[in-house]
Amino acid sequence: MTWSIVARDPLTGHLGIAVASRFFAVGALVPHIRGGIGAVGTQAFVSPLYGVDGLSLLAAGRAPEEIIAELTARDAGRDQRQLHLIDAKGRNAAFTGAACIDWAGHLIDENVSVAGNMLAGPAVITKTLAAYNKAMDKPLTERLLLAMQAGENAGGDKRGRQSAALVIHRDQDYPWLSLRADDHPDPLAELVRLHAVAGERYLHVAETMATRQNPNGMTDRREIDEKIAALEAARIAEGRPSASFATPLKM
Repeated sequence: MTWSIVARDPLTGHLGIAVASRFFAVGALVPHIRGGIGAVGTQAFVSPLYGVDGLSLLAAGRAPEEIIAELTARDAGRDQRQLHLIDAKGRNAAFTGAACIDWAGHLIDENVSVAGNMLAGPAVITKTLAAYNKAMDKPLTERLLLAMQAGENAGGDKRGRQSAALVIHRDQDYPWLSLRADDHPDPLAELVRLHAVAGERYLHVAETMATRQNPNGMTDRREIDEKIAALEAARIAEGRPSASFATPLKM
């Protein structure tokens, strides 16, 4: 009842998943990522254990093809499941159960895969993948959003629209960016708006956060505050409205 794209940026090693569905809060169940380990998308008659156990097996060094074989072998409901995943090296694999509702299928390419079920047709994943590959000069987040919109333009989920999500991990266990539109008439457009809001302040503050390599993070935030203030001043000078519905908060 969903389609999604799972990707690894070949330049940075960052991992991302974008997903959309005519289903409530699809972002709560489909995307599973650990920075430096891998990313798993589990959908159709969804088994969240595919995501949880898939990441554990990736962390143990298992290859994606082996993981799919193990997870599906022990699951009597596998014919109604769909799964695709990628590891930190860019190795990927996908599985579409024989009983997934048409149209259902997947495509695998270098450092990326697209999978979907109950779609308007195969063009949904074909166009999603093509748009992603065409936008390799753009940041991973924008690439994923463009790809998903191309899939939506090709028909998307044949039942309609309700929710979407975008998750990006750099090299940490926590997400660098995690956006969800759980119940929205145009959830992909809402993700685009939320990404613009994040770019006004949140993503700059995210650069100050603690990491395994730098557990103190950036405690002197003056550089970030100055950058945010400059961007805000430029926005006002150009007469551009804030992407946020709320009144911008002072840092």
